Amino acid sequence: MAAITRLAKRASSFSSLAIRCFSSTEINSHAPPYSPASFRLKPQVPPREDLKNKHVQWVFLGCPGVGKGTYASRLSNLLGAPHIATGDLVREELASSGPLSTQLSEIVNQGQLVSDEIIINLLSKRLVAGEAKGELGFILDGFPRTIKQAEILEGVTDIDLVINLKLREDVLLEKCLGRRICNQCGGNFNVASIDIKAENGSPGIIMAPLLPPANCMSKLITRSDDTEAVVKERLRIYNEMSQPVEEFYRGRGKLLEFNLPGGIPESWPKLLQALNLDDYDDKRSAAA
Repeated sequence: MAAITRLAKRASSFSSLAIRCFSSTEINSHAPPYSPASFRLKPQVPPREDLKNKHVQWVFLGCPGVGKGTYASRLSNLLGAPHIATGDLVREELASSGPLSTQLSEIVNQGQLVSDEIIINLLSKRLVAGEAKGELGFILDGFPRTIKQAEILEGVTDIDLVINLKLREDVLLEKCLGRRICNQCGGNFNVASIDIKAENGSPGIIMAPLLPPANCMSKLITRSDDTEAVVKERLRIYNEMSQPVEEFYRGRGKLLEFNLPGGIPESWPKLLQALNLDDYDDKRSAAA
């Protein structure tokens, strides 16, 4: 895809571009200036017939633990677009023996956000690798997290739609503390069983645990950064930084806000309906 190719071709100079943007007061000067008071447009979800043959360029926003990876991965399989999660890119770098690994370890274990420059470097490397394999389109998960990142991204490619997943903070905390990883196969699971009754006009939320197969059960580990203190700090930082990014895309008519009504069985069909993909999923399932 032309947009991916443009982004990949800039990879060698992406770091210098980021540095110039961080030090300049004219970030992405050819784009419309950002203002929290920007005129708000409604998100334009492509018509159902257009999505079936389109290489989407979508972004998932949402607090840590909200399920960005789960839903982005499902849409990736449905549409054939690569799912690129910046969190996975960071973890892959952490597992390496590169010079960046120690620095990243300190940042993540303290619940701090990785700097824009590091994230952009990791993303550019991933896009170069994907472009070399002939990947078309993308579904970004966890990027952009800041206005600077959003402006840099908009300067090199065209984002079609930004899906902002929303969930109550008490549920988010419980979900994050329930996350587990199989130390053998690397699978992601969740042992939290959430059943919150409706009260005071707020709807109830039921989320069943996402348990592993029997052969993984004894091999589950907790991520080192999934402690209550670290999770709360991550949520605080995210909420502080997320509003300007949401306004950035809302003002451009690209933000689709989706309140998760429950777990995957309840949320997935409604998300597909919001994205004009409900009948597409039925046809794909019937053909499988």
